Amino acid sequence: MTNKAMTLMDFVRAAKAEIAEVDGARLEAMRKERPNLMLLDVREASEYEQGHLEEAMLVPRGILEAAADVKYAKRVQKLVDAREQPIVLYCATGGRSAMAAATLKQMGFNEVYSLAGGIVQWEAENRPLTRGARYV
Repeated sequence: MTNKAMTLMDFVRAAKAEIAEVDGARLEAMRKERPNLMLLDVREASEYEQGHLEEAMLVPRGILEAAADVKYAKRVQKLVDAREQPIVLYCATGGRSAMAAATLKQMGFNEVYSLAGGIVQWEAENRPLTRGARYV
């Protein structure tokens, strides 16, 4: 019996089956309707600096589990405290954010979404981006 190795797209499809996606129009509506909405950019810092959604918090996919873990010493407290808030995650095209949203659901976050098509689709729809470096 042979096991079929999973590909990246297998992981993305599995994640998308577990989470909800929102499109750009829905996200813009949510930003107006839900003042406690958290935007989470799960790309790398260099991608974020090239353009991101206004007020988005950067937590790269590679450190998401640590950042969201209430018991981890180097957690991101603002993220840990958002378990009861709606959170929309995004990446470049929607794959990383779908996997990240599935992970947050598994970690007990109640209302998580992934931006369908990611920032590429957002930008293609001429929606606003903030450009520039993040200073810590």
